[in-house]
Amino acid sequence: MTLWQPDPALIRRPAYQSLADQFARAIHDGRLANGARLPTHRRLADDLKLSVQTVSRAYEELIRRGLISGEIGRGSFVQTQRREPEPPYLPERLGEVIDLSILKPVCEPMHLERLKQALGWLAENLPSSSALSFRPNMVFPRHRAVAVEWLRLCGLDASPQNVSLTNGATAGMTVALMSVAPPGSTVATEAIGHHTLVPLARYLGFNLEGLPIDDNGLIPEALDEACRLSDIRAVFVQPSVINPTVTLMDARRREEIAAVARKHDIAIIENDVLGPLVEDRPPPVAAFAPERTLYVTSFTKITVPGLRIGYLAAPDRYVAAVANRHLVSNWMATPLVAEIATKWVTDGTAMELVHWQRAALRRRQDIAAQVLAGVDYRARRDGLHVWLQLPADRAEESFVAQARLQGVAIAPGTSFRISGAPWHPAVRISLGSTTEGELRAGLGVVTKLLLGDPEHLLLAI
Repeated sequence: MTLWQPDPALIRRPAYQSLADQFARAIHDGRLANGARLPTHRRLADDLKLSVQTVSRAYEELIRRGLISGEIGRGSFVQTQRREPEPPYLPERLGEVIDLSILKPVCEPMHLERLKQALGWLAENLPSSSALSFRPNMVFPRHRAVAVEWLRLCGLDASPQNVSLTNGATAGMTVALMSVAPPGSTVATEAIGHHTLVPLARYLGFNLEGLPIDDNGLIPEALDEACRLSDIRAVFVQPSVINPTVTLMDARRREEIAAVARKHDIAIIENDVLGPLVEDRPPPVAAFAPERTLYVTSFTKITVPGLRIGYLAAPDRYVAAVANRHLVSNWMATPLVAEIATKWVTDGTAMELVHWQRAALRRRQDIAAQVLAGVDYRARRDGLHVWLQLPADRAEESFVAQARLQGVAIAPGTSFRISGAPWHPAVRISLGSTTEGELRAGLGVVTKLLLGDPEHLLLAI
């Protein structure tokens, strides 16, 4: 048994989170060595005058962070050699698998042709600054001005000096988080959220607190309570269909989230990678709180995957921090790709591809509605995926494995789990990652598995 013990005088509400943070700091500082055995739940609860449920939640939070492991019959142990999280999608497409696990737009030969034509144009029109300059300010002023035009189509008014070009949304998210959440701080987000947030929090050293959601997205009262009880520095939201549960937050809820953030003076990071693809959507959260919202959008999921470029619009108070974090982590976005994005925005190609994508996705959603008839799932007509909750008698891991054995890859819902709250098994199914014929066949496999009798996998030993 280790000699180090948490200090009950340092425990704040919520107690489980505060207790987990003490353990995390002790592990990080080396006061708890790898392999050290932790006290039993009841022993620690008695020592700290806490409930067993509070200690259990703290240990669950530490397991979620990858800092400890629990072994039935033996106890809980420090695990500093962390296992890297598995992505929700197949790292590579193998054999005859129908891959419905990776979230991507519908692509046809036309998309490749458009990109080839753009590269041909670029060969004839490449500015010397994009090929020869190391200085972002020499390359991007013209691109920032065009970015403002695109952001206006997304529902956001911004100034060129507040916009950074990034190598896609992931780079934009990372820079935004680095700019507002120093190591040791806490970021709130939806209980079911972006699958990269958990490992990203670990790598950057901030804490992540998953908050309750409903059919309209993040619950404002939950954010308000978290801000009162914890030192929340920012909230990360995905309000427009790209979130795993395919939720489209209404305008009133967006305004309420903005009001809570303003009340507690925290930053908002808004991931809106679908931008104008989602028709008739409310204005971005950034439109309700422009003074504190870092807004991220990109072209990858709405035009062509190879157009890996995006925009990060930040308020004045964060512009310097964003510029510095982007410089040290990326230096600058790839100028050649930025040239294509700027051309496509100015000549209308980008919006033309968005309209094409919207029509293609609506056909895919019609296919899903036909094949999944009688199945309980969530979808939006302009969404790239559906969210399918499994019946109570279906284990998520087993269901995903059974689908994989029948040649269909789907994403396990736990990959998007942020909160330690009770979990209802679910899967995410991408609609754009393959042909319409394969999509219909893959959804058929999923439907048969759901409507058939549940059966456990037999493992050969």
